[in-house]
Amino acid sequence: MNYMTSVNPGKIRNVALLSHSGAGKTSLSEAMLYSAGILGRMGKVDEGTTASDYDPDEIKKKISINLTPIPLVWKDFKINAVDTPGYADFAGEVLAALRVCEAAVIVAAASSGVEVGTEQSWKYCEAQKMPRFIFINKMDRENVSFQRVMDSLHSHFGNRCVAVQLPIGSFKDFKGIVDLVNLKAYAGTPSAEITVPEELKAEIDTLRDKLLESVAETDDSLIEKYLGGEEISQDELVTALNKAILEGKLAPVLCGSALANTAIDLLCDDICKYLPSPLERLCQTAEGEDIKVDAEAPLSVLVYKTSADPYVGKLTYLRVITGVLHSNSQVWNINKNAPERVGQLFSLRGKTQETLNEIGPGDMGAVAKLTVTATGDTLGVQGHTALLCGFEMPLPSYKVAVFPKSKADVDKLGNALARLSEEDLTLHVHRDADTGETIAAGLGEAQLEVMAERMGRKFGVAVDLAAPRVPYRETILGAAGADYKHKKQSGGHGQYGHVVIKVEPGSGIEFVDAVVGGSVPRNFIPAVEKGIREAAHEGPMAGYPLVDVKVTLVDGSSHPVDSSEMAFKIAAAGALKKGLSEAQPVLLEPIENMRIIVPKDYMGAVIGDLNTKRAQVQGMDTEGDESVVIAQAPLGEVQHYAIDLKSITQGRGHFKMDFAHYQQVPAHIAQKLVADRQVQLEAEKV
Repeated sequence: MNYMTSVNPGKIRNVALLSHSGAGKTSLSEAMLYSAGILGRMGKVDEGTTASDYDPDEIKKKISINLTPIPLVWKDFKINAVDTPGYADFAGEVLAALRVCEAAVIVAAASSGVEVGTEQSWKYCEAQKMPRFIFINKMDRENVSFQRVMDSLHSHFGNRCVAVQLPIGSFKDFKGIVDLVNLKAYAGTPSAEITVPEELKAEIDTLRDKLLESVAETDDSLIEKYLGGEEISQDELVTALNKAILEGKLAPVLCGSALANTAIDLLCDDICKYLPSPLERLCQTAEGEDIKVDAEAPLSVLVYKTSADPYVGKLTYLRVITGVLHSNSQVWNINKNAPERVGQLFSLRGKTQETLNEIGPGDMGAVAKLTVTATGDTLGVQGHTALLCGFEMPLPSYKVAVFPKSKADVDKLGNALARLSEEDLTLHVHRDADTGETIAAGLGEAQLEVMAERMGRKFGVAVDLAAPRVPYRETILGAAGADYKHKKQSGGHGQYGHVVIKVEPGSGIEFVDAVVGGSVPRNFIPAVEKGIREAAHEGPMAGYPLVDVKVTLVDGSSHPVDSSEMAFKIAAAGALKKGLSEAQPVLLEPIENMRIIVPKDYMGAVIGDLNTKRAQVQGMDTEGDESVVIAQAPLGEVQHYAIDLKSITQGRGHFKMDFAHYQQVPAHIAQKLVADRQVQLEAEKV
């Protein structure tokens, strides 16, 4: 099969590799490439030599951070495997990969069984009704038990998980598998057929019967045969198994070892044999209509990832849905309603690029230097291509303030952050109007640390990350009068402004002119109001903005020569400061609405932790097999809640948070906040 021409979509398998971090997806993709003859030797994650983990951050941290397409030709099929991160902070990459694949392989380590990431991978597949395999990796490790992992899969995901392979031996004795569909045994690398081991025959009979029963239960005609004791033929079994996988009724369980490259070629065979082609899964438009993969239909292309590189330029990852995309052609960006020039097309395998003349329906590729196109956009033919369904990404739950380290970095900061948030749709950047800080929000600490490192490496911007400042406010509970005279003589004209005001609780910053008899000339009233409003930016306790105060100008006096707008502005500010200090000033803090979703077992621990954060639990509910906690808590206490919740629930909980209202800070906490603020203001002066 030649990469230069498009492939029959019936012979394509687009498969996302999913797992908990460390289960061996990247090693599996490496073994698949080696088995396909694309690699001369297998690289290792620990040595930073794998095809899919080529990014400097991935090599340094020894984890996958980006999705990476790993196309390979397998017999007369093309498998587009997409290696995805297992770390929850990079879930956006996983969701993008699932959006352009018809099936998934969930990798579980035989030594650890079902982990948090395995559960999350299953949930993603369930949400998208995605056909899936489960591949039990690392069968050559110590103390592994295939049956123990099967029991764990059944307890977490039910009886849809059905073994189609049985390992021959384990740890040092692991040498191959028995295929429970064709009842043949295979060992070695590459796999060669061997005699079925005598000692496994009883176990094979048990698992084969379970497989037949599970498959028969999904098919009305087969269940009658099965219950009647009739023989189910090999062809009938394969056909029914294919249908059950496509409909999500069964998730076959396979096994092997990626590092030893044992049974990986058999996994590739089964991907081609059992998992659906692009022809068998429909794509949806933004209007909810289904589209079939079709070479004859007008061009329709989904952009599923954008990579910004200052040297190579922008690289756009594509999946063609209908029609054929040609190199050096003109297309229409449906989202932007603008033309886009497509240059040379590539097939990407890690950092390796192979040129393509065209990309056919159901296939994937990439193109460099598109100008208006972003992730989630649809490319096609103006007036003929429907807008494809975009991406639903998880909302950010962890925020940091980003500070440039030097003056030179200030100018480059905005551009670097904009480019990185183009790459990663879960990264949101904004400027906080209250604190003046640049805020980056994402899914977790690791994601934002990687963002900071990339800013330095890709864009030459050195930054520090810190917890965002909490936007406190100040107000008053009582009323007070204040008299302030600004008087200055310094040769020539002096300065004279005198105001008498009353301060009391109000709504917003209210100014009322109640002067009678012209003691403050009309032309100076606007200056008094301006002085009040400007002074309201800094409250009397800790210099935080003032809210909900009504200021009434009741009296004052002027000088025929020395009075000026500036003098009255200064007098007004002085009077406000004096009045506020005598009107029971208090500190206010932002309170957040929180909706926390956790497995029921963690409910008590979550509520106990919320109680230490001055939170008020307002209600509890259930959603399926999970518990929902509705609460309100001070922002200052829950800035790092994403980290805390991950720790309490071992990564199984998630939450949403948004602003509710401002509330008075308890006196003992206010004292500490005021003291800390004074230290901060002094440091800023220095």
